[in-house]
Amino acid sequence: MPTWRLLTSGDGEAAWNMALDEALLEAMPRLDRPVLRFYGWREPAASFGYFQKYAQVERLTALRPLVRRPTAGGLVPHDADWTYTLGFPPNSQWYGLTALDGYRRVHAWIQAAFARLGVATELAPTYLRAEPGQCFIGYEKFDLLWHGRKIAGAAQRRRRDGLLIQGSVQPPPLSLDKADWREAMREAAHADQGARWTVFEPDAQLAERAQQLAEKKYSQPTYNRKR
Repeated sequence: MPTWRLLTSGDGEAAWNMALDEALLEAMPRLDRPVLRFYGWREPAASFGYFQKYAQVERLTALRPLVRRPTAGGLVPHDADWTYTLGFPPNSQWYGLTALDGYRRVHAWIQAAFARLGVATELAPTYLRAEPGQCFIGYEKFDLLWHGRKIAGAAQRRRRDGLLIQGSVQPPPLSLDKADWREAMREAAHADQGARWTVFEPDAQLAERAQQLAEKKYSQPTYNRKR
């Protein structure tokens, strides 16, 4: 069975959350194993896609701070969502997937996790356009739906270092516990992909790089407002 690394990093500031994800992407050749990271937000915030225009985004939400992700996609509110990150090294099967196949596979995984909690969901068979620039208004093909409403979306960044997937789950209004969902995610990956989990904590090199990115990049207006 393949070994996957599990990182549960608690609630972080917006800049730190994005910085740690990029540091993980840079470290994928060295880590040489898939990484699943669960995390939260120390304060309500919103992230937006790497290619979006800041002037457009700031008109769409009152949430602050706003932070530009290293991945693409649209505006995502982080005031009540469950967030995760996946990192894959270049030798991983996931790295070779097309972007669309990657979305389908990760949302099928989340679908299986919700099924373990007794919640029926479906993968969107097509797309529904709505408010431009917003991730959870409308949906794309293979997004995860609950009673026709999008509850999970993801964005990707593929480089020579590896593949980074950043995802958000807007849980349906049911009596669900985040810890139970995280456990269901681990169980679903073990059942469907043979993942064997090992607890992972960032080493000094990774933590130092994340701190550098948080201070020099993700907390800086020159980056967040560059478009």
